[in-house]
Amino acid sequence: MPILLQVNNLSKSYSGQTVFSGLTFTVSSKQKIGVIGRNGAGKSTLFKILTAEETADAGQIMLGSETRIGYLKQEEIFEPTETTLDYLRRTSGRADWTIKKLAAKFQLNENELNNPAHNLSGGWRMRLKLTGMLLTEPNLFLLDEPTNYLDLNTLLLLENYLKSYPGSFLIISHDREFLKRTCSETLDISAGSCYHYPGNIEAYLAFKEQKLITLIRANESLDRQQKHMQEFVDRFCSKASKAKQAQALIRKINKMENKRITIEHRAGITRISIPPTIKRQNLALRTNDLAIGYNQQALAAEINLDCRAGEKIAILGLNGQGKTTLVRTLAGFLPSVAGSFHFSAGSKIAYHGQEIINALPDKEQVGTYLRRLASAEIKTEAVLKMAGDFLFRDEELKKSIGVLSGGEKSRLLLAGLLLSKPDIFILDEPTCHLDFETTEALGSALQKFNGTVLFASHDRTFTNLLATGLVEINHGRAKRRAESYEEYVSELTKQLTQDINEQNNINYKNIEAKDKYLEKKINQKKIKNLEKELEKLKNQEKQLIDYFYQNPNNYDLAKVKELEEIKKNIKQQEGEWFQLNI
Repeated sequence: MPILLQVNNLSKSYSGQTVFSGLTFTVSSKQKIGVIGRNGAGKSTLFKILTAEETADAGQIMLGSETRIGYLKQEEIFEPTETTLDYLRRTSGRADWTIKKLAAKFQLNENELNNPAHNLSGGWRMRLKLTGMLLTEPNLFLLDEPTNYLDLNTLLLLENYLKSYPGSFLIISHDREFLKRTCSETLDISAGSCYHYPGNIEAYLAFKEQKLITLIRANESLDRQQKHMQEFVDRFCSKASKAKQAQALIRKINKMENKRITIEHRAGITRISIPPTIKRQNLALRTNDLAIGYNQQALAAEINLDCRAGEKIAILGLNGQGKTTLVRTLAGFLPSVAGSFHFSAGSKIAYHGQEIINALPDKEQVGTYLRRLASAEIKTEAVLKMAGDFLFRDEELKKSIGVLSGGEKSRLLLAGLLLSKPDIFILDEPTCHLDFETTEALGSALQKFNGTVLFASHDRTFTNLLATGLVEINHGRAKRRAESYEEYVSELTKQLTQDINEQNNINYKNIEAKDKYLEKKINQKKIKNLEKELEKLKNQEKQLIDYFYQNPNNYDLAKVKELEEIKKNIKQQEGEWFQLNI
């Protein structure tokens, strides 16, 4: 297969801290590669270097002669007055019918195409940006966390397209389910280097775990041998007859230490433990004709829900339907438009949302903050373990919160809330800045937690692991769904596939009708031109025939050949005229 991208010995550092060193890998035609690694491993930095947004400290990047790279940016600038269709015209330079044909695959119909681009929600913006990138016809594209903030419908549309995409791509994602369904190979960036595995994420993680077990067993075998030798040394080193042999064993023990394999932090066995709360009975939450929205304008109304103590409720729905609005209302950060809700008496609520993240105390140190939020009876060792589970270790604990990135602040808040021993968690996109090992560890911990969890998340693995009940917000109403989350996704996938096929059929019919109309117009123009040309040729023919009648004794060979050529052209163009009029 043709090589599209060759990366050789790529290195990058920031302020003396090595991000990665000696990265080497190749991407060939039709390879679909999922890029994984823990937060801070350098995945996004690699993409920025590949797209020339940043420069590497060392190494080479070579593109094939036919390589056309497409890069899906996290942020896109739209002109103030341009519609969605205007944006696609501007960025792709393609004809409207080509644009609409591809846009239909992402359910961007006439209504969406005529709306102002800057008014689109996150999910629709992702559809728009993806359509725009694909219209440039790249044969290798890079997607950096494309599933962040996507509703399930948009995620399934993207997944459906990528599975049938004929080119190559590299995708950074913490969504394990998404990678499993779209990528056939895995590039793991960890410990400053990378490993390219010829299998999907599930196969790679199984391989990695088996490799880790093998290394651990090798070290354990080394430990046993060293222990046996050390016992001999301890027993006989004081005896003159055995002293020489004991010294030889000491040297051997020291040499054996060189065979010990250094094993990096075993991310896959992260175990988050949430302190239990007081076990409560009956209802944790009840809403009565609750209406939610902004400025007294309801997004959803007549919400009547009962949530039993200990339930783990996933709040589902398209972007813009009110998931986050409901979460923020229940957390007390938005007033209700109408109706009421109440939690069980004495319940302690812990909320993870952007408002809290933005309000974290900038000057307080990470470790101090976690100790302050932790319940009084929680020991320091447990606080440090929780900090480590969310990647705050050693010097990281001494950092001021103000210097942390948005993702780090989100993780810090999660760690603090888990230590605070609440009765009810209310979580808005809690996994957005977590790698999938931590995401799954968090899901498992919350699933075992004896309290109640209300959450909105676009991560299918997390939701499937945690949810014991579903609430869907759609068309201004919220209702319980009886099926499991897995069944809900399956049903939605079938419906989306049907909708896409119907939309494509409509789109193709429109294109076919347009093509026929254009063909008819072109043929009419051709017929008109042929008729003019035939009239001109027949006049020339008549003039030559008249000349021969008037000059019967003047044989002009040139004029004879000219007359023959004119008759030949008349016959040919009459044939074309006849075909166009059938």
